[in-house]
Amino acid sequence: MSVDTQKKAVAIVGGGLAGLAAGCALADAGLRVTLFERRPYVGGRASSYEHPGTGEVVDNCQHVLLGCCTNLIHFYECLGVSEKIRWFDELTFIEPGGAASRMAPSFLPAPMHNVPAFLSAKMLNMKDKLAIARAMAEMSRGLPGDSDEDFLSWLRRNKQTKQAIERFWKTVLVSALNEDLDRISVRYAAQVFRESFMKSAAAGRMGLPSIPLSDLYGSAVEYIRARGGQVQLRSAVTAIGLKENSVGVMGPAGEQQFDYVVVAAPFQTAGGILPADAAAEPIKQQLAHFESSPITGIHLWFDREITALPHAVLLDRTIQWMFHKSKFHEIRENTGSGSYVELVVSASKSLVQRSREEILELATRELAEFFPLVKEAKVVKAAVIKEIYATYAILPGLDKYRPQTRTQWPRVFLAGDWTATGWPATMEGAVRSGYLAAEALTESLGQRRRFVVPDLPATGLAKLFGTSKG
Repeated sequence: MSVDTQKKAVAIVGGGLAGLAAGCALADAGLRVTLFERRPYVGGRASSYEHPGTGEVVDNCQHVLLGCCTNLIHFYECLGVSEKIRWFDELTFIEPGGAASRMAPSFLPAPMHNVPAFLSAKMLNMKDKLAIARAMAEMSRGLPGDSDEDFLSWLRRNKQTKQAIERFWKTVLVSALNEDLDRISVRYAAQVFRESFMKSAAAGRMGLPSIPLSDLYGSAVEYIRARGGQVQLRSAVTAIGLKENSVGVMGPAGEQQFDYVVVAAPFQTAGGILPADAAAEPIKQQLAHFESSPITGIHLWFDREITALPHAVLLDRTIQWMFHKSKFHEIRENTGSGSYVELVVSASKSLVQRSREEILELATRELAEFFPLVKEAKVVKAAVIKEIYATYAILPGLDKYRPQTRTQWPRVFLAGDWTATGWPATMEGAVRSGYLAAEALTESLGQRRRFVVPDLPATGLAKLFGTSKG
Protein backbone atom coordinates (compact mmCIF):
# COMPACT_ATOMS: atom_id res chain seq x y z
CA MET A 1 0.00 0.00 0.00
CA SER A 2 1.50 3.33 -1.06
CA VAL A 3 2.23 6.12 1.40
CA ASP A 4 1.22 9.75 0.88
CA THR A 5 4.52 11.24 -0.28
CA GLN A 6 3.36 14.80 0.35
CA LYS A 7 4.10 14.32 4.03
CA LYS A 8 7.56 12.84 3.53
CA ALA A 9 10.68 14.99 3.63
CA VAL A 10 13.96 13.91 2.03
CA ALA A 11 17.40 15.46 2.32
CA ILE A 12 19.83 15.28 -0.61
CA VAL A 13 23.47 15.65 0.46
CA GLY A 14 25.42 16.98 -2.52
CA GLY A 15 24.53 19.20 -5.47
CA GLY A 16 26.45 17.38 -8.18
CA LEU A 17 24.64 15.66 -11.04
CA ALA A 18 23.72 12.64 -8.91
CA GLY A 19 22.16 14.76 -6.19
CA LEU A 20 20.41 17.06 -8.66
CA ALA A 21 18.95 14.12 -10.60
CA ALA A 22 17.73 12.46 -7.40
CA GLY A 23 16.31 15.74 -6.11
CA CYS A 24 14.42 16.53 -9.32
CA ALA A 25 13.02 13.00 -9.58
CA LEU A 26 11.88 12.93 -5.96
CA ALA A 27 10.36 16.39 -6.24
CA ASP A 28 8.40 15.09 -9.23
CA ALA A 29 7.25 12.18 -7.08
CA GLY A 30 5.77 14.61 -4.55
CA LEU A 31 8.34 14.46 -1.76
CA ARG A 32 9.48 17.59 0.06
CA VAL A 33 13.10 17.85 -1.08
CA THR A 34 15.87 19.82 0.63
CA LEU A 35 19.20 19.71 -1.21
CA PHE A 36 22.39 20.67 0.62
CA GLU A 37 25.46 21.80 -1.35
CA ARG A 38 28.64 23.00 0.33
CA ARG A 39 29.65 25.29 -2.54
CA PRO A 40 27.90 28.49 -3.67
CA TYR A 41 26.80 26.78 -6.91
CA VAL A 42 25.57 23.39 -8.06
CA GLY A 43 27.01 20.99 -10.60
CA GLY A 44 29.80 19.46 -8.53
CA ARG A 45 32.63 18.48 -10.85
CA ALA A 46 30.57 19.81 -13.78
CA SER A 47 30.52 23.48 -12.80
CA SER A 48 31.80 26.88 -13.85
CA TYR A 49 33.02 30.01 -12.12
CA GLU A 50 34.68 33.37 -12.77
CA HIS A 51 38.38 32.73 -13.01
CA PRO A 52 40.18 35.29 -10.81
CA GLY A 53 43.22 35.60 -13.07
CA THR A 54 41.32 36.30 -16.28
CA GLY A 55 37.91 37.65 -15.26
CA GLU A 56 36.38 35.08 -17.61
CA VAL A 57 33.70 32.53 -16.74
CA VAL A 58 35.26 29.11 -17.30
CA ASP A 59 34.11 25.52 -16.87
CA ASN A 60 36.19 23.49 -14.46
CA CYS A 61 36.63 21.05 -17.35
CA GLN A 62 35.12 20.53 -20.78
CA HIS A 63 32.32 18.00 -20.39
CA VAL A 64 31.13 15.94 -23.35
CA LEU A 65 28.08 13.75 -23.78
CA LEU A 66 27.19 11.23 -26.45
CA GLY A 67 23.92 10.20 -28.00
CA CYS A 68 24.00 6.98 -25.95
CA CYS A 69 23.71 9.00 -22.71
CA THR A 70 19.95 8.50 -22.52
CA ASN A 71 19.45 9.49 -18.88
CA LEU A 72 21.55 12.63 -19.13
CA ILE A 73 19.62 13.67 -22.24
CA HIS A 74 16.35 12.96 -20.43
CA PHE A 75 17.55 15.09 -17.51
CA TYR A 76 18.24 17.99 -19.87
CA GLU A 77 14.79 17.59 -21.39
CA CYS A 78 13.18 17.70 -17.95
CA LEU A 79 15.09 20.88 -17.08
CA GLY A 80 14.23 22.51 -20.41
CA VAL A 81 17.87 23.02 -21.44
CA SER A 82 18.13 20.53 -24.31
CA GLU A 83 18.54 23.34 -26.82
CA LYS A 84 21.70 24.41 -24.98
CA ILE A 85 23.50 21.29 -26.24
CA ARG A 86 25.22 21.56 -29.64
CA TRP A 87 25.41 18.24 -31.44
CA PHE A 88 28.15 17.17 -33.84
CA ASP A 89 28.28 14.11 -36.10
CA GLU A 90 31.88 14.46 -37.27
CA LEU A 91 35.15 14.01 -35.38
CA THR A 92 38.46 15.26 -36.76
CA PHE A 93 41.67 13.49 -35.75
CA ILE A 94 44.77 15.58 -36.44
CA GLU A 95 48.38 14.42 -36.53
CA PRO A 96 51.32 16.69 -35.72
CA GLY A 97 51.99 18.54 -38.96
CA GLY A 98 48.29 18.95 -39.74
CA ALA A 99 47.23 15.75 -41.54
CA ALA A 100 43.56 15.20 -40.71
CA SER A 101 41.32 12.11 -40.62
CA ARG A 102 37.60 12.71 -40.39
CA MET A 103 35.21 10.22 -38.83
CA ALA A 104 31.51 10.54 -39.63
CA PRO A 105 28.71 7.99 -40.05
CA SER A 106 27.59 6.85 -43.49
CA PHE A 107 24.32 5.46 -44.87
CA LEU A 108 25.38 1.91 -43.98
CA PRO A 109 23.52 0.13 -41.15
CA ALA A 110 25.12 -0.26 -37.73
CA PRO A 111 27.72 -1.41 -36.90
CA MET A 112 29.08 -0.65 -40.37
CA HIS A 113 28.03 3.01 -40.38
CA ASN A 114 31.57 4.17 -39.57
CA VAL A 115 33.38 1.73 -41.88
CA PRO A 116 33.86 4.06 -44.90
CA ALA A 117 35.38 6.81 -42.75
CA PHE A 118 37.45 4.29 -40.81
CA LEU A 119 38.89 2.76 -43.98
CA SER A 120 39.86 6.18 -45.35
CA ALA A 121 41.44 7.41 -42.09
CA LYS A 122 45.04 8.46 -42.77
CA MET A 123 46.12 8.15 -39.15
CA LEU A 124 46.09 4.33 -39.35
CA ASN A 125 47.60 1.90 -41.85
CA MET A 126 45.88 -1.23 -43.11
CA LYS A 127 47.59 -3.47 -40.54
CA ASP A 128 46.28 -1.22 -37.76
CA LYS A 129 42.77 -1.28 -39.20
CA LEU A 130 42.66 -5.05 -39.56
CA ALA A 131 43.79 -5.45 -35.96
CA ILE A 132 41.12 -3.02 -34.74
CA ALA A 133 38.46 -4.82 -36.79
CA ARG A 134 39.38 -8.14 -35.15
CA ALA A 135 39.10 -6.59 -31.68
CA MET A 136 35.76 -5.00 -32.53
CA ALA A 137 34.48 -8.38 -33.71
CA GLU A 138 35.49 -9.86 -30.36
CA MET A 139 33.64 -7.06 -28.54
CA SER A 140 30.51 -7.70 -30.60
CA ARG A 141 30.19 -11.16 -29.04
CA GLY A 142 29.01 -9.69 -25.75
CA LEU A 143 29.86 -7.32 -22.94
CA PRO A 144 32.41 -9.09 -20.72
CA GLY A 145 32.14 -9.24 -16.97
CA ASP A 146 34.45 -7.17 -14.81
CA SER A 147 37.68 -9.02 -14.11
CA ASP A 148 41.20 -8.28 -12.91
CA GLU A 149 42.51 -8.01 -16.49
CA ASP A 150 43.35 -4.46 -17.61
CA PHE A 151 42.48 -3.25 -21.09
CA LEU A 152 46.05 -2.82 -22.28
CA SER A 153 46.69 -6.49 -21.54
CA TRP A 154 43.48 -7.37 -23.39
CA LEU A 155 44.62 -5.35 -26.42
CA ARG A 156 47.99 -7.08 -26.49
CA ARG A 157 46.32 -10.46 -26.07
CA ASN A 158 44.15 -9.57 -29.07
CA LYS A 159 47.26 -8.68 -31.11
CA GLN A 160 46.74 -4.95 -31.51
CA THR A 161 49.50 -2.99 -33.22
CA LYS A 162 51.38 -0.27 -31.36
CA GLN A 163 49.91 2.44 -33.58
CA ALA A 164 46.37 1.08 -33.22
CA ILE A 165 46.78 1.21 -29.45
CA GLU A 166 48.24 4.72 -29.41
CA ARG A 167 46.09 6.40 -32.07
CA PHE A 168 42.79 4.62 -31.68
CA TRP A 169 42.20 2.75 -28.43
CA LYS A 170 44.18 5.11 -26.20
CA THR A 171 42.88 8.24 -27.91
CA VAL A 172 39.25 7.26 -27.35
CA LEU A 173 39.41 5.61 -23.95
CA VAL A 174 41.74 7.91 -22.03
CA SER A 175 39.37 10.76 -22.92
CA ALA A 176 36.19 8.77 -22.25
CA LEU A 177 37.27 7.11 -19.00
CA ASN A 178 40.01 9.47 -17.76
CA GLU A 179 42.51 6.75 -17.04
CA ASP A 180 45.47 5.03 -18.68
CA LEU A 181 44.82 1.81 -20.59
CA ASP A 182 46.69 -0.36 -18.08
CA ARG A 183 44.35 0.88 -15.33
CA ILE A 184 41.03 0.49 -17.16
CA SER A 185 38.55 -2.35 -16.71
CA VAL A 186 38.01 -4.43 -19.85
CA ARG A 187 34.27 -4.39 -19.21
CA TYR A 188 33.97 -0.62 -19.27
CA ALA A 189 36.38 -0.16 -22.16
CA ALA A 190 34.22 -2.55 -24.18
CA GLN A 191 31.08 -0.78 -23.03
CA VAL A 192 32.33 2.56 -24.39
CA PHE A 193 32.84 1.11 -27.85
CA ARG A 194 29.70 -1.01 -27.89
CA GLU A 195 27.42 1.80 -26.71
CA SER A 196 28.89 4.70 -28.68
CA PHE A 197 30.62 3.26 -31.78
CA MET A 198 28.77 0.08 -32.64
CA LYS A 199 25.07 0.29 -31.72
CA SER A 200 23.91 3.09 -34.01
CA ALA A 201 24.96 6.34 -35.64
CA ALA A 202 22.80 8.28 -33.17
CA ALA A 203 24.66 6.74 -30.21
CA GLY A 204 27.99 8.23 -31.29
CA ARG A 205 26.85 11.83 -31.80
CA MET A 206 28.84 14.22 -29.60
CA GLY A 207 27.10 16.93 -27.58
CA LEU A 208 28.78 20.01 -26.11
CA PRO A 209 27.12 22.48 -23.71
CA SER A 210 26.85 25.93 -25.26
CA ILE A 211 26.48 27.77 -21.92
CA PRO A 212 28.55 27.65 -18.70
CA LEU A 213 28.00 24.42 -16.81
CA SER A 214 26.70 26.10 -13.64
CA ASP A 215 24.09 27.88 -15.76
CA LEU A 216 23.13 24.58 -17.36
CA TYR A 217 22.68 22.76 -14.07
CA GLY A 218 21.43 25.81 -12.20
CA SER A 219 18.12 25.09 -13.92
CA ALA A 220 17.76 22.13 -11.57
CA VAL A 221 17.66 24.51 -8.60
CA GLU A 222 14.61 26.26 -10.02
CA TYR A 223 13.09 22.90 -10.93
CA ILE A 224 13.25 21.69 -7.32
CA ARG A 225 12.07 25.00 -5.86
CA ALA A 226 9.14 25.17 -8.28
CA ARG A 227 7.95 21.86 -6.83
CA GLY A 228 8.05 23.02 -3.23
CA GLY A 229 11.62 21.99 -2.45
CA GLN A 230 14.60 23.88 -1.11
CA VAL A 231 18.20 24.18 -2.27
CA GLN A 232 20.61 25.35 0.42
CA LEU A 233 23.96 26.51 -0.99
CA ARG A 234 27.10 27.02 1.14
CA SER A 235 25.63 24.34 3.38
CA ALA A 236 28.05 21.50 4.07
CA VAL A 237 26.59 18.43 5.76
CA THR A 238 29.04 16.99 8.25
CA ALA A 239 27.12 13.96 9.51
CA ILE A 240 23.79 12.18 9.53
CA GLY A 241 22.34 10.42 12.55
CA LEU A 242 19.58 7.86 12.87
CA LYS A 243 16.52 8.46 15.00
CA GLU A 244 13.69 6.03 15.64
CA ASN A 245 11.47 7.42 12.85
CA SER A 246 13.68 9.98 11.15
CA VAL A 247 17.18 10.91 10.03
CA GLY A 248 19.06 13.86 11.51
CA VAL A 249 21.16 15.89 9.08
CA MET A 250 23.86 18.02 10.68
CA GLY A 251 24.66 21.22 8.78
CA PRO A 252 25.54 24.89 9.38
CA ALA A 253 22.11 25.57 10.90
CA GLY A 254 22.39 22.65 13.31
CA GLU A 255 20.54 19.35 13.04
CA GLN A 256 17.45 19.09 10.86
CA GLN A 257 15.09 16.12 10.79
CA PHE A 258 14.00 14.29 7.62
CA ASP A 259 12.19 11.09 6.82
CA TYR A 260 14.88 9.98 4.35
CA VAL A 261 18.30 11.05 3.12
CA VAL A 262 20.18 10.46 -0.13
CA VAL A 263 23.95 10.76 0.29
CA ALA A 264 25.17 12.01 -3.11
CA ALA A 265 28.59 13.23 -2.02
CA PRO A 266 31.85 12.25 -3.76
CA PHE A 267 33.28 8.87 -2.79
CA GLN A 268 36.11 10.61 -0.89
CA THR A 269 33.68 12.19 1.60
CA ALA A 270 30.57 10.00 1.52
CA GLY A 271 31.89 7.49 4.05
CA GLY A 272 32.52 10.18 6.64
CA ILE A 273 28.93 11.44 6.41
CA LEU A 274 27.23 8.09 6.99
CA PRO A 275 25.80 7.16 10.39
CA ALA A 276 28.52 6.36 12.92
CA ASP A 277 27.69 2.74 13.58
CA ALA A 278 28.96 -0.68 12.56
CA ALA A 279 26.82 -0.80 9.41
CA ALA A 280 28.94 1.97 7.89
CA GLU A 281 32.16 -0.02 8.02
CA PRO A 282 31.52 -2.30 5.00
CA ILE A 283 30.76 0.73 2.83
CA LYS A 284 33.88 2.54 4.04
CA GLN A 285 35.93 -0.56 3.27
CA GLN A 286 34.46 -0.67 -0.22
CA LEU A 287 35.25 2.99 -0.83
CA ALA A 288 38.84 2.45 0.30
CA HIS A 289 39.41 0.61 -2.99
CA PHE A 290 38.60 3.72 -5.06
CA GLU A 291 41.26 6.01 -6.50
CA SER A 292 41.02 9.41 -8.18
CA SER A 293 42.29 10.41 -11.60
CA PRO A 294 42.99 14.04 -12.61
CA ILE A 295 42.05 16.14 -15.63
CA THR A 296 43.81 19.34 -16.67
CA GLY A 297 42.13 22.04 -18.73
CA ILE A 298 44.20 24.72 -20.46
CA HIS A 299 42.21 27.80 -21.49
CA LEU A 300 43.76 30.06 -24.12
CA TRP A 301 42.42 33.30 -25.56
CA PHE A 302 44.12 34.25 -28.86
CA ASP A 303 43.94 37.61 -30.63
CA ARG A 304 42.97 35.94 -33.91
CA GLU A 305 41.30 32.81 -35.21
CA ILE A 306 43.63 29.81 -35.19
CA THR A 307 41.30 27.29 -36.88
CA ALA A 308 37.81 27.00 -38.30
CA LEU A 309 37.23 23.66 -36.53
CA PRO A 310 34.86 23.62 -33.52
CA HIS A 311 36.82 20.75 -31.94
CA ALA A 312 39.50 18.20 -32.78
CA VAL A 313 41.26 15.15 -31.39
CA LEU A 314 45.02 15.77 -31.23
CA LEU A 315 47.26 12.73 -31.72
CA ASP A 316 50.67 11.71 -30.39
CA ARG A 317 51.11 14.60 -27.95
CA THR A 318 50.31 15.46 -24.33
CA ILE A 319 47.27 17.58 -25.17
CA GLN A 320 44.47 15.34 -26.41
CA TRP A 321 41.50 17.54 -27.35
CA MET A 322 40.98 21.04 -28.65
CA PHE A 323 37.58 22.61 -28.04
CA HIS A 324 37.17 25.87 -29.95
CA LYS A 325 34.58 27.51 -27.75
CA SER A 326 34.36 30.56 -29.98
CA LYS A 327 32.60 28.23 -32.43
CA PHE A 328 29.89 26.74 -30.21
CA HIS A 329 29.67 28.64 -26.90
CA GLU A 330 26.92 31.26 -26.70
CA ILE A 331 28.92 33.81 -24.71
CA ARG A 332 31.79 33.57 -27.21
CA GLU A 333 30.13 33.34 -30.60
CA ASN A 334 30.23 36.43 -32.81
CA THR A 335 32.28 38.44 -30.31
CA GLY A 336 35.19 39.18 -32.61
CA SER A 337 37.95 37.60 -34.63
CA GLY A 338 39.84 35.94 -31.78
CA SER A 339 39.78 32.32 -30.67
CA TYR A 340 38.96 30.99 -27.23
CA VAL A 341 40.07 27.36 -26.99
CA GLU A 342 40.15 24.85 -24.19
CA LEU A 343 42.73 22.09 -24.40
CA VAL A 344 42.10 18.97 -22.35
CA VAL A 345 44.54 16.44 -20.93
CA SER A 346 42.75 13.49 -19.35
CA ALA A 347 44.48 11.23 -16.83
CA SER A 348 46.90 14.14 -16.46
CA LYS A 349 49.12 12.72 -13.75
CA SER A 350 52.22 14.01 -15.58
CA LEU A 351 50.99 17.60 -15.27
CA VAL A 352 49.88 17.67 -11.63
CA GLN A 353 53.29 18.76 -10.32
CA ARG A 354 54.12 21.10 -13.22
CA SER A 355 53.83 24.85 -12.87
CA ARG A 356 51.31 27.00 -14.74
CA GLU A 357 54.10 28.42 -16.91
CA GLU A 358 55.43 24.97 -17.83
CA ILE A 359 51.98 23.73 -18.80
CA LEU A 360 51.20 26.83 -20.88
CA GLU A 361 54.52 26.59 -22.71
CA LEU A 362 53.93 22.89 -23.43
CA ALA A 363 50.35 23.45 -24.57
CA THR A 364 51.03 26.37 -26.92
CA ARG A 365 54.06 24.64 -28.43
CA GLU A 366 52.14 21.46 -29.10
CA LEU A 367 49.07 23.31 -30.36
CA ALA A 368 51.20 25.05 -32.99
CA GLU A 369 52.16 21.62 -34.35
CA PHE A 370 48.53 21.03 -35.27
CA PHE A 371 47.48 24.58 -36.18
CA PRO A 372 50.32 26.67 -37.67
CA LEU A 373 48.38 29.93 -37.21
CA VAL A 374 49.11 29.62 -33.48
CA LYS A 375 52.69 30.74 -34.23
CA GLU A 376 51.36 34.06 -35.56
CA ALA A 377 48.77 34.58 -32.84
CA LYS A 378 49.20 36.25 -29.48
CA VAL A 379 47.88 34.73 -26.28
CA VAL A 380 45.80 37.49 -24.66
CA LYS A 381 44.72 35.51 -21.58
CA ALA A 382 45.43 32.06 -20.25
CA ALA A 383 44.31 29.82 -17.41
CA VAL A 384 45.27 26.35 -16.23
CA ILE A 385 42.73 24.38 -14.19
CA LYS A 386 43.78 21.13 -12.55
CA GLU A 387 40.92 18.94 -11.36
CA ILE A 388 42.90 16.58 -9.14
CA TYR A 389 39.83 14.55 -8.15
CA ALA A 390 38.06 14.81 -11.51
CA THR A 391 36.82 11.20 -11.62
CA TYR A 392 37.35 7.91 -9.92
CA ALA A 393 39.52 5.42 -11.79
CA ILE A 394 37.49 2.58 -13.30
CA LEU A 395 40.08 0.01 -12.27
CA PRO A 396 39.88 -3.66 -13.25
CA GLY A 397 37.76 -5.58 -10.74
CA LEU A 398 36.29 -2.43 -9.13
CA ASP A 399 32.68 -3.47 -9.69
CA LYS A 400 32.68 -5.74 -6.65
CA TYR A 401 33.40 -2.70 -4.47
CA ARG A 402 30.81 -0.32 -5.92
CA PRO A 403 28.00 -0.05 -3.35
CA GLN A 404 24.31 -0.40 -4.14
CA THR A 405 21.99 2.56 -3.68
CA ARG A 406 20.16 0.77 -0.84
CA THR A 407 22.01 0.56 2.46
CA GLN A 408 21.59 -1.32 5.74
CA TRP A 409 19.66 1.71 6.99
CA PRO A 410 16.11 1.76 5.51
CA ARG A 411 16.06 5.57 5.54
CA VAL A 412 19.49 6.14 3.95
CA PHE A 413 20.26 5.80 0.23
CA LEU A 414 23.40 6.38 -1.84
CA ALA A 415 23.86 8.15 -5.17
CA GLY A 416 26.97 8.99 -7.17
CA ASP A 417 28.71 7.78 -10.30
CA TRP A 418 30.76 5.55 -7.98
CA THR A 419 27.73 3.47 -6.99
CA ALA A 420 26.68 0.29 -8.83
CA THR A 421 25.14 1.92 -11.91
CA GLY A 422 26.60 -0.37 -14.57
CA TRP A 423 28.27 2.71 -16.07
CA PRO A 424 31.72 4.23 -15.50
CA ALA A 425 32.60 7.68 -14.10
CA THR A 426 30.57 9.82 -16.48
CA MET A 427 27.78 12.39 -16.30
CA GLU A 428 25.47 9.65 -17.56
CA GLY A 429 26.52 7.39 -14.69
CA ALA A 430 25.92 10.16 -12.18
CA VAL A 431 22.39 10.90 -13.43
CA ARG A 432 21.57 7.19 -13.54
CA SER A 433 22.65 6.87 -9.92
CA GLY A 434 20.36 9.72 -8.90
CA TYR A 435 17.44 8.16 -10.71
CA LEU A 436 18.21 4.75 -9.18
CA ALA A 437 18.20 6.28 -5.70
CA ALA A 438 14.86 7.95 -6.40
CA GLU A 439 13.42 4.63 -7.58
CA ALA A 440 14.63 2.79 -4.49
CA LEU A 441 13.34 5.46 -2.13
CA THR A 442 9.88 5.70 -3.71
CA GLU A 443 9.67 1.90 -3.77
CA SER A 444 10.21 1.89 -0.01
CA LEU A 445 7.10 4.08 0.15
CA GLY A 446 5.07 1.52 -1.76
CA GLN A 447 5.29 3.24 -5.14
CA ARG A 448 6.56 1.67 -8.36
CA ARG A 449 8.07 4.73 -9.97
CA ARG A 450 10.55 4.32 -12.82
CA PHE A 451 12.93 7.16 -13.51
CA VAL A 452 15.82 5.38 -15.25
CA VAL A 453 15.58 5.67 -19.03
CA PRO A 454 16.46 2.53 -21.03
CA ASP A 455 19.65 2.36 -23.06
CA LEU A 456 19.53 3.48 -26.66
CA PRO A 457 18.45 0.43 -28.70
CA ALA A 458 20.77 -1.11 -31.24
CA THR A 459 19.90 -0.62 -34.91
CA GLY A 460 20.72 -2.45 -38.13
CA LEU A 461 22.89 -5.52 -37.81
CA ALA A 462 23.98 -4.42 -34.32
CA LYS A 463 20.71 -5.94 -33.08
CA LEU A 464 22.41 -9.32 -33.51
CA PHE A 465 25.17 -8.53 -31.01
CA GLY A 466 25.53 -10.54 -27.82
CA THR A 467 24.53 -8.84 -24.58
CA SER A 468 26.85 -10.20 -21.92
CA LYS A 469 29.60 -12.75 -21.47
CA GLY A 470 29.89 -12.44 -17.71
